[in-house]
Amino acid sequence: MMISYEDASSRKRDIEEKLKQEEEMLTFIKESLDKSDQLTNNMVSILSSFESRLMKLENSIIPVYKQTETLQRLQENVDSTLSCLDHVISYYHVATETEKVIKDGPSGRLEEYLSCIAKIQKAVEYFQDNNPDSPELNRVKSLFERGKESLDAEFRNLLQRHSKPVPPILILDLIGTDEEIEGQEEGVLEHLPEGILQDIIRISQWLVEYGRNQDFMNVYCQIRSSQLDRSIKGLKEHFRKNSSSSGVPYSPAVQNKRKDTPTKKPAKRPVFIPGTIRKAQNLLKQYSQHGHDGKKGGSSLGVLEGLEQDSRSRYHGDAVGEKHSATLGKEDVLDLETDTYIYCISAFVRLAQSEYQLLVDIIPEHHQKKTFDSLIQETMDNLILEGENIVFAAKKANSRHDFTSVLSIFPILRHLKLTKPEFDKVLQGTAASTKNKLPNLITSIETTGAKALEDFADSIKSDPDKENSMSKDGTVHELTSNAILFLQQLLEFQETAGAMLASQVLGDTYNIPIDPRETSSTASSYSSEFSRRLLSTYICKVLGNLHLKLLSKSKMYEDLALGAIFLHNNYNYILKSLEKSELMQLVSVTQKDPDSLYRDHIEQQILSYQRSWLKVIDYVNDKNMPPLQGTKLKDKERQMIKERFKGFNEGLEEICKIQKSWAIPDKKQRERIRQSQKKIVQEAYRAFLHKYGTGVNFTKNPDKYIKYSVEHVGEMIERLFDTSA
Repeated sequence: MMISYEDASSRKRDIEEKLKQEEEMLTFIKESLDKSDQLTNNMVSILSSFESRLMKLENSIIPVYKQTETLQRLQENVDSTLSCLDHVISYYHVATETEKVIKDGPSGRLEEYLSCIAKIQKAVEYFQDNNPDSPELNRVKSLFERGKESLDAEFRNLLQRHSKPVPPILILDLIGTDEEIEGQEEGVLEHLPEGILQDIIRISQWLVEYGRNQDFMNVYCQIRSSQLDRSIKGLKEHFRKNSSSSGVPYSPAVQNKRKDTPTKKPAKRPVFIPGTIRKAQNLLKQYSQHGHDGKKGGSSLGVLEGLEQDSRSRYHGDAVGEKHSATLGKEDVLDLETDTYIYCISAFVRLAQSEYQLLVDIIPEHHQKKTFDSLIQETMDNLILEGENIVFAAKKANSRHDFTSVLSIFPILRHLKLTKPEFDKVLQGTAASTKNKLPNLITSIETTGAKALEDFADSIKSDPDKENSMSKDGTVHELTSNAILFLQQLLEFQETAGAMLASQVLGDTYNIPIDPRETSSTASSYSSEFSRRLLSTYICKVLGNLHLKLLSKSKMYEDLALGAIFLHNNYNYILKSLEKSELMQLVSVTQKDPDSLYRDHIEQQILSYQRSWLKVIDYVNDKNMPPLQGTKLKDKERQMIKERFKGFNEGLEEICKIQKSWAIPDKKQRERIRQSQKKIVQEAYRAFLHKYGTGVNFTKNPDKYIKYSVEHVGEMIERLFDTSA
């Protein structure tokens, strides 16, 4: 490819222009570098001059700075020395400054007193470390010991002065079982005023940290233990004073819903029945009186209704309204002891819980359980001893066959078992001997109760057959009423009585098949169903023994009809008693159709009684009578008819006279037997009278032989079993 001349010339010109421009640029750069070198040299010169001046200034200032620092250090040393001297000198003044405060004691100015004690303690430490031979050491040591003794004394004085027994009314509020107070807010029992409590806590903290002795813990234990014991004794005294006027003591605060008294929300538990022995004795007296009323047409069911209503009355109901004489009888004393003991057990648990809450703030943690154990020992020992005395009294009553008195241990045992979980919780951490006291008492009561139950069943079987013990009217025997009343009292303590029997493993005695799941080495592990079956079998055993004994006693009557009435009354009383209480359901657990069994017994005795009328009815029976031929009778036939009417009249009069004094207390049964016998006799007499009285002429003086009309005979029978007729 050929380049033209013009193109070559143009390129040459362009290259020449570029070379010219580059030369100009190089010239400019060179000039700039020369200027930069000049400026650098000038700057170096300036910096060198500044460095020289700075070195001169430094050489002048450093000596001045060092001198100033030395002077400052000397000043600090002087200040520190003066401060130490002041501090040391102050230790020599501590005794003088604090002696008056220590001498006056901490009363009313505890914080100031503790502040002085702290100063004295520091002085003691100083002299011991720095000048052990100083006479000031002995002086401050003496003050410190004196101050410590004063704090010990103040601790005791505050605790003694302000520790008071808990008033009985407040205790009853605390353990009250009235459901009306469940809605109230829980409160904490205030043993000490708040300000005093804080002072006691402050002193105890100081004594623990600096006192280095445990004497104050012993003091605390003694004082609070005494107040706990006095609180329980005060409650007992409250019961004793109120027993003559109101029967069973109660808490007006609970009754009137007082809001100004701190109370705790009560645990839900069955309410025990106070006055167990008194109620049983009163019911026995009622029945005894009723037995005479029965001759006048009264009903024995009134006694049963009274028992059912009375046995279910509650603490704040019927028991409060009972009126008692000023002089307590034997049963009242037993009831008072039982009720008081039950309340004292609950009071002890509540007060012990409250004491522990108080103790936690005052006693060091590692000493709390031991101190609490010692604090409750005296009161708990007294309660356990009282329980053992009640058990001993129950054993003596059992040996005398005073089984009603033995019932006093049933509400106690039930209450102890209900309270045991709370007891165990309160006694956590205490000695094993303390924890075992309540279980041992429970075991003792269970054993005593189980033996009493067995002895009661045996006593029925062995009750002597005495003629003077039999009522002349054939009414319910005292043995029957006593046995039924005893069993009805057990209804209030079904679980307790069942547990008593189960605790003695009486399954073999009653031949009850035992489920392995229900057996255990302790009674508490028995299922409620197993205990219920044991109790059912026990009641059946008592009723069986009673049945056999009644049969034996009925033979004491020469008149078989009166014996039948006696058995009828007793069987009917037993049946109605079973029906009007839970006894029937309980007996039905192990015995099939017990009501049918007793109804059969009753019917058999009614039939036996009716046989006593057969001799009378035979006089107006066609049997062995000659056939009548016409209206004219032979002398022999007339004589036979006369003898029949005469025999009927005499027999009717005699049997009505005798049976009029007999008693059938149950109105329905009395009317039923009357009407049944009336129907039988009237039908036979009406037929005989129609055939031989009005149909034939057997005598010239018919009024002499036909003394009674059919209606008159019925009226006579309707007056049976009624002495007032």
